[in-house]
Amino acid sequence: MAKLDQDQATGRTTPMEHGAALLPGVSVDSYNLRIRDSNGFLGDRASKSALQDKVEEWRKRYRKDGRDPLGDDPTEDMSKKDINAFIEGDDMEAAALVLAAADDFSAELAHVLRRFLKEKSWKNTERIVVGGGTKQSIMGQLAIARAMGRLHADGVKLQLRPIVHHPDEAGLIGAAHLMPAWMLEGHEAMIGVDIGGTNIRAGIVETRLKKAPDLSKARVTSAEHWKHAEDDPSRKTAVERLVDMIKSLLAKAKREKLDVAPLIGIACPGEIEPDGSIRTGGQNLPGGNWESEAFNLPREIMKGIPRIAGHDTFIIMHNDAVVQGLSQSPFMRDVKRWGVLTIGTGLGNARFTNRPEN
Repeated sequence: MAKLDQDQATGRTTPMEHGAALLPGVSVDSYNLRIRDSNGFLGDRASKSALQDKVEEWRKRYRKDGRDPLGDDPTEDMSKKDINAFIEGDDMEAAALVLAAADDFSAELAHVLRRFLKEKSWKNTERIVVGGGTKQSIMGQLAIARAMGRLHADGVKLQLRPIVHHPDEAGLIGAAHLMPAWMLEGHEAMIGVDIGGTNIRAGIVETRLKKAPDLSKARVTSAEHWKHAEDDPSRKTAVERLVDMIKSLLAKAKREKLDVAPLIGIACPGEIEPDGSIRTGGQNLPGGNWESEAFNLPREIMKGIPRIAGHDTFIIMHNDAVVQGLSQSPFMRDVKRWGVLTIGTGLGNARFTNRPEN
């Protein structure tokens, strides 16, 4: 349970811990759930690479007959746009291959979900949203729909659907939900950061509270993107580059006369300790050793950006699946218990219980 600091004048509370279990709109029942089976971590069976593996398995079957409907390009080099084109194209064999792979992947996803739902922290989950790049992929969307069909056929009445926001923006928009609404009042925007094993994104999140106090109309107005996997930077270089990205966004907001709150919300892989250190799960982050006791990302960013618009900077960091899931929270008020899966390098996950609205 998160420690809370009460504003004596208003009686409202502010989360003062990173990775908090109690957030403004939800309780975080579980995140970063890692279950092993005889073949390793269960989540690896429903990751981005697992989806590619299903395509490659079917390509190998076709190659035995001397023809690969998808051509000569390696599977790992194919973009979501390429895969979508096969499904929508005139080559029925190519479409059939991709659809068969999607069906196989849906079986793995359904298996993972059945296992998650047996965990105490995931009991009675009513709806799960799926994030990561699946929304931009027809194959991914079909796999999600098919997985739900498989579960329903087994009597598991679970709603499964793609996340609302673009996958590149959900982790930024979700950062606004880490903050109590009163901290955003009087400001037009805040800074969101999403750190992954391949990319780092930072963006100006325009809250648009006057249009929707529940942040359902929040949007990313400007963003910086760095595919760090191509540069293989050190940890120090990665942090310095991130600080520069945030400074660039703040400078742009100033030029555009956009009132940015002195808040930075960070989505980061792994298990986040209350002091902002990373306990486990940071092994894919650039430069390595993000789990070192001597390293604390929020503090490092604070050193580079101690003040925003004349005020002390306030930073809150949480697990990336939690933050991506939070972007969906305005659209989940009709259920009580819900979860998120993020299909990427691994399978990110979080389960939430909605807290009563004031």
